[in-house]
Parts: sequence; C-alpha cells; structure tokens
Amino acid sequence: MSVALILTATFVGGFAGAWHPIGDSLAVFRLPIAVVLGLVVIWSAWPWFVRWFVAVICIAAIAQIVAQKYVSHPPGPVVVYQKNLLYENDQVDILQADIEAANPDIIALQELTSRNAELVRNLREAYPHQASCAQTRWSRVAILSRWPVEGEICIEERGLVGLQIASPDGTFWAFSLHAYWPWPNGQARQINELLPILDTLAEPIVLAGDFNMVPWSHINRKVAATTQTSRAGPLFPTLRRMGAPLPIDHVYAPGGGRASARPLAGSDHVGVLAEVVVFE
Repeated sequence: MSVALILTATFVGGFAGAWHPIGDSLAVFRLPIAVVLGLVVIWSAWPWFVRWFVAVICIAAIAQIVAQKYVSHPPGPVVVYQKNLLYENDQVDILQADIEAANPDIIALQELTSRNAELVRNLREAYPHQASCAQTRWSRVAILSRWPVEGEICIEERGLVGLQIASPDGTFWAFSLHAYWPWPNGQARQINELLPILDTLAEPIVLAGDFNMVPWSHINRKVAATTQTSRAGPLFPTLRRMGAPLPIDHVYAPGGGRASARPLAGSDHVGVLAEVVVFE
C-alpha cells in the first residue's frame, strides 16, 4: 500500500511543473514511473475501481509518450544541425565530416570550448556568419549560418545566442540554447528569464538546443507556446549517459518538421538533424 501511494504521488507530481519546478524533474521519469505504478497498483489491496482507474491513467501516459516515437512529421526546407559537443570532445574531424555530409543551413552548438573550437573555424568558409556567447568561463553556445544575417542576440551566462537570418524565403531568428539541469538546479528560472526576450521578436523563431528536459514537460510546452513553435519529430533518445537514454535535445520551428539522429562523434549527445518549416 505504501509503495503504491509513493508511486502515485510521484506520478501525479510529474504533472505539477506549472506549480513547482520539481514537477518537471519528476516528468523526466514519467515513463518508468507509469509502468511500475501500473503494475504495482493492479496487485494492490485498493478497491477494484480505484486500481483500474489508476491503471488506465498510467496506460494513457505511457501511450502518449510512446506514440511520439512513431509520429511522422512532414519535412521542411530549412535544415538545422543541433549538437551538444561535450566540453572535452576532441574528435573534431569526425564531427566536421558528419556536418558536411548532412549539409545543413544552420548549425546550433553547445559546450563549445578550447578543445573543440577548431570545428567552427574549419566551418567558417561554408558558414561565414557565426555568433557565440559565453555561458560559463570555459564554455560557449554558438550558432552558424550559411545565409546572411541582419542581427544578433547574445544573453551571456544564460546559454542563449541567436542570429537574425535573411534566408531566401524570408527573415527569421535562429537560436542555440543550452538549458541548465532541472530542479534543484536553475532551469526554470533560466527559461523564464529568456522567454520574455524571445516573446518580443516579430520574426519567426527556430530554437535548437540541449534543453536538458523532455518534450512533455511543462517548461518545454511553455517554450513552444511562447515562441509559437512545434518540435521536430519523431521522438528519440539523444543523451547517452549512465544507461539512461533521454530525449532532451530538440529543434523547435513554427511548422515543426522531421528530425533524425546523427552519430555521437565523441560526445555523449547524438546530433539532431531537423528539416523544419519556418514559414507556414
């Protein structure tokens, strides 16, 4: 009985991100919590109607997440390569070859450091329009474009850098984001400080980055609502660390788009190649 109660409280808490950031931290584990809770509650001593009600809610939560792995998204004409480089990654040649093979229009990078900074220098000829912004003393976020730019935004120590890009189809903003880890770290505060800045922009927004958060969380849904964007899919794990594959790297665009995984290339994050719809 006590185990079922604890699991129920944890499961319900994962939907409470709008009231406290701990809710989003619990939401990261919604899938395994729902599976275990559904199994435990079925064999509990609770009244049958309570047991089956909770079980149905768990099945619905599981289905909502699993379905995102199989949802097909129409591709768009703007190609974005998203990558958390990993601060100690020195496999620049491998990563550069993969980017060149993917041939994106925009590149969003996080954890750019002295060990992997050669990458952006090597790409300067093909992507002459580059901006980077300090997030820590040793790490930067960066955004690269093959198209001309008309403006730049850098929010130092908050993990956001953007370029106002003059594409053949029109002007839009492209951003690279590196969100902090969720509660008890400062992710919610960071995002809530950045969203008012994004909300003032008149042009469409493409937001790529390491969100350190799953797409069904409150904070990611708030990002999508504020920027009027949808996540490029389908869903797949992007972080490969300690045996916990988590979908925390995303690309958002006004019309969504189709995403696919690229190799680790020396990082603990796979790359995300997204063909997105900017102008609907």
